[in-house]
Amino acid sequence: MPETKIFSGSSTPILAEKIAKSYGQSLGKLTITKFSDGEISPSFDESIRGCNVFLIQSTNPTADNLLELCLMIDAAKRASAYKVCAVIPYFGYARQDRKDRPRVSIAAKLVANILTSAGADRIMTCDLHAGQIQGFFDIPLDHLNGSAIFVPYLKSLELGDLLFASPDVGGVGRARAYAKYFEADMVVCDKHRKRANEVASMQVIGEVGDKDVVLVDDLVDTAGTICKAAQIILEKGANSVRAISTHGVLSGKAYENIENSVLSELVITDTIPLKQESSKIKVLSVADLFGKAIHAVTENDSISALFI
Repeated sequence: MPETKIFSGSSTPILAEKIAKSYGQSLGKLTITKFSDGEISPSFDESIRGCNVFLIQSTNPTADNLLELCLMIDAAKRASAYKVCAVIPYFGYARQDRKDRPRVSIAAKLVANILTSAGADRIMTCDLHAGQIQGFFDIPLDHLNGSAIFVPYLKSLELGDLLFASPDVGGVGRARAYAKYFEADMVVCDKHRKRANEVASMQVIGEVGDKDVVLVDDLVDTAGTICKAAQIILEKGANSVRAISTHGVLSGKAYENIENSVLSELVITDTIPLKQESSKIKVLSVADLFGKAIHAVTENDSISALFI
């Protein structure tokens, strides 16, 4: 069986170290240097000939993270790695998964093409913005689910009258999955946008009175939607409102919005490193989830056991 080696890019070094430890080994030696103008040059500092190579890198903007991953893949292939798996805890550009207006790019498909052209043999990621993005790849893709992290945490809270909410119509499937597992009800927040990252109006479809509400989303960017949804839900009589979201993009005024919101807490994972601490943000780690998935792939086992 080929030897397994795990390497980290620049975007998530702490998470990568935890994943490698969960798998049962240390990170491999990789040097990423930059020219004066910012040009990236990765090089492996140990032999990877004939190895199963796992490259851990979230591709959150800036685009340097995506390019760096592609260069790492290319370097691994040219160093005669047996197989190269791109482990992408957060798959960037996934929100651009269709033509929702004329003359725009389908960036998620483009990124899939780029990663495949760079030489990736396999992709491993978590909670894509839209499940159908899996179909953009013509190589194997392991799509892990953040519910394996959030369900045990929600159980530990022992909330009284639990209710799940989707902050928009597109996320109904995610919220319904949690509601079904906990045998709870769910509601939907219907929002209207004038432009990206700006909510013009929102209304709640369903009853939330005297409920402990959990908003479910795949990512939080400026936190405008999640905070507005929490405010409306609380005004309609909910006991408490908290949110769970796999990817904490948290750009713009996100931290300010969260601190000033009515949210009891925002629970995210470490697929993207926090830019600053917040009393309302709790971070859970996906390291063991990815460590177990890498082990399953290398042993040719099923990853179904990782799903709740």
